[in-house]
Amino acid sequence: MGEQIGHAGANVMATTGILVGNLHTNEEFGQADALFGRVWGFEPDSRPITAGLMRALTHAGNYVSGAFDGDRMVGASVAFFGQDSTLHSQNTGVEAGHPGVGFELKRHQRLWALERGISRITWTYDPLVRRNAHFNLAKLGARPAEYLPDFYGALADAVNHGDESDRVLATWPLTDPQVEAAVRRAPHLPEVPEDAVLGLAADGDRPVVGRTDGRVVLVAVPEDIARLRAEDAGAAKAWRHAVRDVLGGLMAEGATVTGFHRRTCYVVERN
Repeated sequence: MGEQIGHAGANVMATTGILVGNLHTNEEFGQADALFGRVWGFEPDSRPITAGLMRALTHAGNYVSGAFDGDRMVGASVAFFGQDSTLHSQNTGVEAGHPGVGFELKRHQRLWALERGISRITWTYDPLVRRNAHFNLAKLGARPAEYLPDFYGALADAVNHGDESDRVLATWPLTDPQVEAAVRRAPHLPEVPEDAVLGLAADGDRPVVGRTDGRVVLVAVPEDIARLRAEDAGAAKAWRHAVRDVLGGLMAEGATVTGFHRRTCYVVERN
């Protein structure tokens, strides 16, 4: 770990001893590059973010951080400045077996942005991944702003290979009370009225399209899309298109996603 880690803006996770701080040296960027490779399993020459690019981004004033367990990097995050006082978080990766590191990386990123007058952070995530939806919407208090079909095109990594790269653009208003509560570890739990309708449900590993004419619509996602990609590509594709049609369709009509309910489904409210 480089000597610059742990300077201004760093957080220490007292329960695990993980240290989070900004990266500065080529050695650190190389560790982050290797970590992203371990997390996503990129094919040779297919890495979207390299050590050299991280070096250039930080030199231009952008954000690159790492989370260290002793001398070993176990998480990293890369973000760059966007329009209208926005920081866009492009990659955040955490090694398996290190719960809580992703949350601390986002908290560090938020403080770094606030120190520079940034009021909002955005990022994209796969709407089919339950744990990511729960993390982003419940644990962080972020809000889905846009559904982006096949946003990145074909991706050459072990996680996404063979699937279309639909993404949801999440927005994180850093001083919003919902976000401030979330970073104090009070998760955002949406209210679900009794008259909510099931727009998309699960029948085993297959999606079942229901009603979308209610004021509040619940949109389920599969229990484990990574397993489906590996074991039943047809079911994975069916979920991709069903969520695109139902969730993406509702958002395109102006409906608001108010949260993620019981780690299983989006709560969508018609305006």
